[in-house]
Amino acid sequence: MDVDLRLLRSFVAVAEELHFTRAAQRLHLSQPALSKQIHQLELQLQIPLLRRSHRQVELTAAGAVLLPEARRLLDCWSRALALTRGVAFEEARTLRVGVIANSAAELIPEILAEFNERRPDWRITMSQGAWTDPTAGLLDGEVDVAFLRPPVPGQERLHMRMLFEEERWLAMSARHPLAAQEVVRFEQVLDEPFIAMPAETGPWRDYWLATTERAGRPVVIGGEAHSLEELLEALADNIGVCFTAASVARFSSQPGVVYRPVDTISPTQVVVAWRCGDRRRAVDEFVQICMEVAARESAALHTQ
Repeated sequence: MDVDLRLLRSFVAVAEELHFTRAAQRLHLSQPALSKQIHQLELQLQIPLLRRSHRQVELTAAGAVLLPEARRLLDCWSRALALTRGVAFEEARTLRVGVIANSAAELIPEILAEFNERRPDWRITMSQGAWTDPTAGLLDGEVDVAFLRPPVPGQERLHMRMLFEEERWLAMSARHPLAAQEVVRFEQVLDEPFIAMPAETGPWRDYWLATTERAGRPVVIGGEAHSLEELLEALADNIGVCFTAASVARFSSQPGVVYRPVDTISPTQVVVAWRCGDRRRAVDEFVQICMEVAARESAALHTQ
């Protein structure tokens, strides 16, 4: 029996969320379309996988058995696709580089120039990752290396090398009372409504909500943003606040949005990442160049 992997992805999303609306949002589908896909999968298998009621969604015994196997199958397919794409782009002498949330923006021009100098017969393509995938397409094999801000989902399948750290600041509407302060105290924002990253990003969302630094205080969610444009619009409308990297204040100015340092919060890291098991020389050389450029930049800052 042949089963569409799209149907399995839909089943996994519903099984993990146990909520059709959240699963539909995670998959960027309408709820009727998602329900139709689950029904189609159950018809193909001739097995009920979910029990639905007005109040809750539960896995049947068969659904509970299928869930881990479906996850493994989807992971295997993702790895196979990544390897296949990697070989194809290696043959074409193309290195695909992903970026999430302006990571390493100030280092990238020098990194690209040095790589092009060492490998003039190669071509680099750059892509900006969607916020729904904080790995910028790395796990799916859409890129070969990526500049990320951990933690990210599935990072146990990635190698990472830290390039630098930077402070996390608070972004907010210029009309917000805290905007009048030069520095915001962390405890001042604990009860503020926050603009959150997409729910499917898991640890990435939690990190930018600073959930581990709140000493058990729950997060108030005022809204959700799937892109920088959505985030800036929500901030300008004073729907909520958010933590962001200090460099975002330099790259993402918007009328009505201000950024302020926060006194006690851990910094964010920028890393260069690549898939475990990817030993291609072009990837190794790109990572080495990233480390060298970051080290030179750090040394230059310390001598100023």
